[in-house]
Amino acid sequence: MGLAATDILTFDGFLSHWATERPDRLALREDDRSYSYADLEEHTAKIAAMLLTAGLQKGDRIAWIGKNSDLYFSLFYGAARIGVVMVPIGWRLAPAEWAYILNDTGAKILFTGRGFEVVADALAGQVEGIQRYIGEEEARALIASTPRREFESALEDDPVLQLYTSGTTGNPKGAVLSNRNLFALRKHSEGSDHAYTKWDDDEVVLIAMPCAHIGGTGLGIMALASGLPGLVQAEFTPDGVFDAIEKGGATRLFIVPAALQMMVNHPRCRSVDYSRLKYILYGAAPIPLELLRQCIDVFGAQFIQVYGMTETTGTICMLPPEDHDPAGNIRMRSAGKPLPGVEMRIVDAAGNDLPVGEVGEVWTRSSNNMVGYWNLPDATSSTMADGGWIKTGDAGYMDEDGYLYIHDRVKDMIISGGENVYPAEVESAIYGHPDVMEVAVIGVPDPKWGEAVKAVCVPKAGAHIDPDSIVNWARERIAGFKVPRSVDIIAALPRNASGKILRKDLRAPYWKGYDRQVN
Repeated sequence: MGLAATDILTFDGFLSHWATERPDRLALREDDRSYSYADLEEHTAKIAAMLLTAGLQKGDRIAWIGKNSDLYFSLFYGAARIGVVMVPIGWRLAPAEWAYILNDTGAKILFTGRGFEVVADALAGQVEGIQRYIGEEEARALIASTPRREFESALEDDPVLQLYTSGTTGNPKGAVLSNRNLFALRKHSEGSDHAYTKWDDDEVVLIAMPCAHIGGTGLGIMALASGLPGLVQAEFTPDGVFDAIEKGGATRLFIVPAALQMMVNHPRCRSVDYSRLKYILYGAAPIPLELLRQCIDVFGAQFIQVYGMTETTGTICMLPPEDHDPAGNIRMRSAGKPLPGVEMRIVDAAGNDLPVGEVGEVWTRSSNNMVGYWNLPDATSSTMADGGWIKTGDAGYMDEDGYLYIHDRVKDMIISGGENVYPAEVESAIYGHPDVMEVAVIGVPDPKWGEAVKAVCVPKAGAHIDPDSIVNWARERIAGFKVPRSVDIIAALPRNASGKILRKDLRAPYWKGYDRQVN
């Protein structure tokens, strides 16, 4: 008798299991390309063979620059079967950011999606170690022409995915995730009533968020683990989501509140048939009450807020549908309760546990906690505490019922439209502007994006700063979503006695009247 799905902890195990259990079931679809589970098992076995033939071994890295694609997911799953680590890189990043990540990973092969054929030229002279650049058409042809061969399956604790998350130093860090990180938490949900973990057999999962984020790739993994179809869209568009629901039969999706806002404001929104849609998972920011009211009215689906981070392999905390009240309630300001199998603590600066209701740093422990940061032992040890705990960098408190409330950020990360922006990255881009002596970057409230990036600049003696020149300067150096939307000019930055910039003081006037800084 074979293993139950909840006992399987590897990509190789799941692909083999579903190919046997439901060979004819749709597994993956993008546009007019589709794979049954039998097809996907064969396809990913050929990808494993292709990588082995190219000389790759367990622990080597391959990378992807492109939008969401069935090819990306196939390459990821095939690589994971043999323990070759996939590194999806955000297509919206600037070429210099691509180059940094590729050099950091030491990737042997870079695969590029359709429309990204110029990436090799853009990276010329900037990247070492890549043995081959393979575009989409060449990749598909290579896979088709490669015969299947025997391979050694990756183990439960072997790394298979490396996602980059920016840090306060300004350079992104590669969070290394293993098979166990990606699958083990499911076992704890057996017998639970959590909507997040309950999957009906007729479900279809829509993957529309970027694959370089855990919210994109993670949903594809959840579909595979449940033996359900994953419907892949190159990128989020309201029309694409409407089509996926109405024509593709999508029953659940993950989305950020800013994208929900675009959907409810779309002229087509109220004419779509949402009868198949069951769950809308949202994260990166709490949902404004008025937007929730509109969404419940229009979509008729159940809403689930999810909280997590790349370092926790995504969701570790969930606010279930029953706590979403269109009339408003206190729990809608929370991030919900830890999932089964997830422990949480609120600690003070010395790492001591704090009582219910007191604000401290949120620490978490579960099988979801990453292996560590790639080649960054100091950063790993400062994030991962003794006993297997991860320090989230978020400040919050727990109530007497076990609900987590995020009070503020320990770190200064800005979340704008679901994209993570770290002030240090933006500040690094602005430093060097001929008129700027100092700069601090903060997040300010934005009705559309949740938060917007603002640069606060101090001019050099005798210089005059043109705000537009700051924006244009930054745009040449970093991705568009990180570029400041506004620029303030002040005489001096507020600092404490040790000289540290008091970002909280800079933010305070903009956040007056808001319940919390996390918008």
